[in-house]
Amino acid sequence: MSNQFAVIGGDLRIIELVKILAKENNIVYTYGLEKAEQLKNLDNVIICEKLTQVVKEAEVVIGPIPFSSNGKEINTPFSDVSISIRELMHTLNAKILIAGTISPEVYDMANDEYIEIIDIMKREELAVLNTVSTAEGTIEIAISNTNKILHGSKVLILGFGRIGKVLARKMAGLSARVTCAARKDEDLAWIKAYGHDATNINTLGENLSDYDIIINTVPHLILTKERMEYVSEECLLIDLASNPGGIDKKAAKDRNLKLIWALALPGKVAPVTTAEFIKDTIYNILKEIYKK
Repeated sequence: MSNQFAVIGGDLRIIELVKILAKENNIVYTYGLEKAEQLKNLDNVIICEKLTQVVKEAEVVIGPIPFSSNGKEINTPFSDVSISIRELMHTLNAKILIAGTISPEVYDMANDEYIEIIDIMKREELAVLNTVSTAEGTIEIAISNTNKILHGSKVLILGFGRIGKVLARKMAGLSARVTCAARKDEDLAWIKAYGHDATNINTLGENLSDYDIIINTVPHLILTKERMEYVSEECLLIDLASNPGGIDKKAAKDRNLKLIWALALPGKVAPVTTAEFIKDTIYNILKEIYKK
């Protein structure tokens, strides 16, 4: 398995990942991270001045998570350089690229350049581990943005997937009164089996007024303008779903409700732990590749 990595762009999670890889005696070449003071003068970290330089040194290239925000350039929040996706794909000819949240268009470019591309966010082990950070970050937001303690608070969690399951358990552990909403009968049965109250998403309406905190985990609109009319003025709304989210933002603003759209919590609340998860997942990926 390779012990040389090229790391291009990325946020604080990627910076922490570089530090971990270097500490484990890997040689790490970086580009698009020149503003990361933490990486300067570190053993085993080589800061490159050109894209071509960083790419030629390693077979495995680690990109940002998410890979791009605009579909044109990769994410480089710790750099002044702009790296177009097309330029990167052309430079990476016949390499392995590991990054996160990669669009189908990028896969098409990768095929043209004979690049093996892997979206790390589709790996089950990383998705499961990230739910813990997401749940803890959500609880931190809830505590910081309400004038009540969680003990005894009525909390509604929309969706009972990975995040919903872990979050409900942790909220219940803090003695919140947890209700989970889902559509499928099997999910509603599991909610009850876990000891939470269950409600069907399709029947949400007047009952929304009962809750102190409503947390959405579903990646499509659940709390429509019509349903938002029933939400209490004192309720805290937290949306964990990616764009466009599951809560009507305009309706919340029109009613002057407190809504927090909490995206990418693992990287914000626990970058070091998240970087460890990413590193373990990368090692798993490479073991699978080199077994072939």
